[in-house]
Amino acid sequence: MENRNCRKELNRSAGGNEMQSAYASWVGQAVVLQVAAGDLRVPLRGIIVGESDSAVRFRVGDTWDIDIYKSMILAVEQDNWASLVMN
Repeated sequence: MENRNCRKELNRSAGGNEMQSAYASWVGQAVVLQVAAGDLRVPLRGIIVGESDSAVRFRVGDTWDIDIYKSMILAVEQDNWASLVMN
């Protein structure tokens, strides 16, 4: 699932209401982001804690928040290992 250049857009068929971002449903959940930087492709485990128009705020570990440009995100997947580690 590719989310490259994901932006909020106006839903013109619903009277101009704003559509929900593709990342909004992932906020607060443990995920694996597939991220690209040049020729490098890496998976990052953490929690999406918020977003702006151009970036996703991502928490790695307990206290380290980083902003990742949306144009760098190739995919978002549920982190199935997170539930096993917490139990």
